[in-house]
Amino acid sequence: MIGSLMMCVSVLVLLFGMLAGIAMGIQHDFTLGPAHAHLNLVGGVLLFLFGLYYRLVPEAGSMLLARIQGWLHIVGGVLFPAGVAAVLLKGPSFEAAPIIGSLLVVAAMALFTVVVFRTSRA
Repeated sequence: MIGSLMMCVSVLVLLFGMLAGIAMGIQHDFTLGPAHAHLNLVGGVLLFLFGLYYRLVPEAGSMLLARIQGWLHIVGGVLFPAGVAAVLLKGPSFEAAPIIGSLLVVAAMALFTVVVFRTSRA
């Protein structure tokens, strides 16, 4: 089920993000702060919330649209902050990565909106 996968990927991303934050603190170098924040929030927290919804509303999690949404967000949620890090460290020649990643995340959010409206009990 996509919800379980999203929650598992989320906790791994959050663990990596926390360890990266600790490493930045130890080194007193916060250059990658924006990438760290986006990794934790977009790749970790938001992914966990999506997965939680799919676990709480099983009919939503069983939809093909949910699986597409989940994979789009997993890929975009990692590519976006990795791209931000690449731009911060290597310069603007890497701008395509965060642009593509952010567009994937927005597309995933749009799909999630459709899933929620189709499965909402309100």
